[in-house]
Amino acid sequence: MASIHNDISLPAPARDVWDAVRDFGALHQRLVPGFVTACTLDGDARIVTFANGSVAREVLVDCDDARRRLVYAINNERLRHYSASVQVIAEGETSCRLVWIIDMLPNELAPYVQGQTKEAVAAMHKALRPLRPDHSL
Repeated sequence: MASIHNDISLPAPARDVWDAVRDFGALHQRLVPGFVTACTLDGDARIVTFANGSVAREVLVDCDDARRRLVYAINNERLRHYSASVQVIAEGETSCRLVWIIDMLPNELAPYVQGQTKEAVAAMHKALRPLRPDHSL
């Protein structure tokens, strides 16, 4: 089974990042805009449309506010197994780490998924950068 680990440092408070992660139906607006172009809720799942045109149904497995950890799964004709967890860990008042782990089969799709996660991380950095105060008069 392929396992993809992303350990991402973010210059934003953990509470703000967690608020965006746990907003399960707003992936395209709050966490990875541009990488995800649409997201609609369907019961305990979200239908996600990616910028490359692919669509996935991601089922919410767990959302643990105390641990700031969200788990979701995909089961479709291409992926025999796909389970992912996203956890937000505070590192002081103004920064955090986001640990995103994906376990999946078949192994042959891992390079594609790893490439997609790199694009998602870039979108995340852009969406979650701290707001700078406007110093103009």
